[in-house]
Amino acid sequence: MYGNTSFGGETEEVTLTAEQREELRQDLSSVAARTRELLPGEFVVGSEISNSTTGPRATIAVQPPVGSVVSADYTPEDPESASISDAERDDLAQGIAASAALQVKQVMGDDTSPTAQ
Repeated sequence: MYGNTSFGGETEEVTLTAEQREELRQDLSSVAARTRELLPGEFVVGSEISNSTTGPRATIAVQPPVGSVVSADYTPEDPESASISDAERDDLAQGIAASAALQVKQVMGDDTSPTAQ
């Protein structure tokens, strides 16, 4: 019933130059690197830039050792600047790391005993 209905304002597709796309790729790589720093080595962190109907979409994903993949998307809204600010990079890295750690905690539950004391 609402499948093709647009409830938001009209969004203009954002197109990036090759330089802007490379800047976005570097920013996304720094988010992935920061996320890896925050998590143990058992967590696999990846990133990619893909195209959506409104333009480029940057995705960062974490596969915890147990549980489902956790991911976050970033879509540039300003065609003049596709970069991810320092504060946004820190927020993305911390948020995705926390979500992945919570995913493991939820899967493991409270019934596990510590491996060492």
